[in-house]
Amino acid sequence: MMRFYITAGFVLFLSGSAVAQKGVNSLYSAFGIGDLDERDYSRNFGVGSAGIARPSGQFLNEQNPASYSALPMQMFYFEASMAGKSVSYQTAGNTQSAGDIGFKRFAIGFKAHERWGISAGLMPYSRIDYKLLNTTPIEGTSENVRNAIDGSGGLNRFYISNSVRITKNFSAGGSSAVIFGPVKTIDSLANDEVHTSQDVYYRNLNFTAGLQYQGRIGEWTIGAGATYRFGTTLNGSGTLSIRAADETILYQDKSVAASYKLPEQLGFGLTATSGNITWLADYKRQNWEGLNKSTTNFQYKNSERYAGGLEYTFKRLDFYGREAEGAVIQLGAAFHKNYISVKNQPLEDFSVSAGLSLPSRTGHLRYYLGLEGGQRGVSAKGLVQENYLNVVLHLSLRDNWFYKRKEM
Repeated sequence: MMRFYITAGFVLFLSGSAVAQKGVNSLYSAFGIGDLDERDYSRNFGVGSAGIARPSGQFLNEQNPASYSALPMQMFYFEASMAGKSVSYQTAGNTQSAGDIGFKRFAIGFKAHERWGISAGLMPYSRIDYKLLNTTPIEGTSENVRNAIDGSGGLNRFYISNSVRITKNFSAGGSSAVIFGPVKTIDSLANDEVHTSQDVYYRNLNFTAGLQYQGRIGEWTIGAGATYRFGTTLNGSGTLSIRAADETILYQDKSVAASYKLPEQLGFGLTATSGNITWLADYKRQNWEGLNKSTTNFQYKNSERYAGGLEYTFKRLDFYGREAEGAVIQLGAAFHKNYISVKNQPLEDFSVSAGLSLPSRTGHLRYYLGLEGGQRGVSAKGLVQENYLNVVLHLSLRDNWFYKRKEM
């Protein structure tokens, strides 16, 4: 119990210190509801964030809610992740750099029954962080004025997932989630005498269903998984304000309403394990076209994500002399066709990743370090190419909370 409180307190302290260190300024987060966070900041990170077919035997796997039926009995899991990002922005004639660090995931999980596993957690869903400089014509004249548009905020996902083992080989699960968060836009003139501020808070429920199969073919353990995330409409309410340079309110409307449609998502995954080696592959698709209004600058496109990787596990003897999972090394890759096209240029993201997981002496705590390097977008047509490096620290603590000692 004390081990749990010390570790959890340390992680919360680090994440609280990291929240203020924001610095990423991405052009592409200005469209739609921002950058959708498709990565999984758990032990799946180093294999391209693939994990739809993987059971939650060693960690909490929210890639498929059906995975939690594989949690060990009498164990309570606490997990937390932080990530740092460094980005180089490249245009046709300029290069700039930025970076930040922040929390990515908190999760708990346990086995409520021999066949029933539960998990709950909080993770980011999308992020908005940009600043655009525009030239706007003054109505009735031939003159233009410079203005700046700043966007910030983003959506989060709080979930409670349940999984039931139906048969020896099949599990089913469901995740009930609340997607919520603020989106703030400030439009100011070059002289900054007057600026317009719009604050909208979005929220709604969202549900995901999943299935998993685990079986054997010869010397191989085969896993297959499928997920379906239902579409939903985010409802937003907020305030529109016009303010002077000294923040005096010149006009305010507190009845701003907005809505944004999220499409359904289909996902499929496979795993194959033999001895120390595990192969993983995932595919996800979302049909965005026609759901929300496009503009002349960007259009909604159906998105696809391909991911996969290889994991090698070393065996060791644990604190009690039993064979257990030792160090784990990973290599992976992912290709993502994003849900927006800017100036008729598809937004594509390709990355390679690696991961290392190490256990503590007793095996109750695992330390995970993940690295990912990739490229998104192009520098043609006045757009921006992003070359990035992500570093993830993931801690997984499991303890025997439900173990009862026998009286002598």
